[in-house]
Amino acid sequence: MDSCVCMGASIGMAHGMAISGGDTGGRPIVGVIGDSTFAHSGITGLVNMAYNAGKGTIVILDNRITAMTGHQGNPMMGRTLMGEKIVEVDIKALCSSMGIERVIEADPHDLAETERILREETERDDLSVVVFRSPCALIIKTEALPVAVNEEACTACGVCIKLGCPAIGTADDGKAVIDVSLCTGCGDCVQVCKFDAIESVGPACDIGAL
Repeated sequence: MDSCVCMGASIGMAHGMAISGGDTGGRPIVGVIGDSTFAHSGITGLVNMAYNAGKGTIVILDNRITAMTGHQGNPMMGRTLMGEKIVEVDIKALCSSMGIERVIEADPHDLAETERILREETERDDLSVVVFRSPCALIIKTEALPVAVNEEACTACGVCIKLGCPAIGTADDGKAVIDVSLCTGCGDCVQVCKFDAIESVGPACDIGAL
């Protein structure tokens, strides 16, 4: 991230950067916002951006919860702060209703598709919205097996470390190490490892019990 100001400011900042004429060094302008923050203070910014023919890519991270402040409900996932079910706001339909022609939904755990979409959308010369939708790993139950690093196969390239996963750390020899008790089995690290050094191990984790 090049700039981070306050909750919900990313869309307005992206719009301002796009119309300011500032030199970005050829890099695309991308605003990133979570689903709950989009409901809190991002919708008006996107309406303004669409209304004023703004350019850039807005990425909405829809993890089906308000993860930042304690897993409260929000309008986008159809649950009140008290846990009561309500009508779920359709983010894609909402963005389309603003007149934004390019609104794409995708699974962020499909890393190859995620990269393809981001490259394609950031090369466009108009406004587009990408909604990456996948529930927070701490609120779902999964039958996926946790993974561990095969020390003999690991080359200490550090690619899996760059994912920022809290379960992945670095051993004294620079090789990756995975805390199986924290691993949700999402498979992201398996996708990025070019040496097949990450393998499934042990019983499935009951993330919903955490």
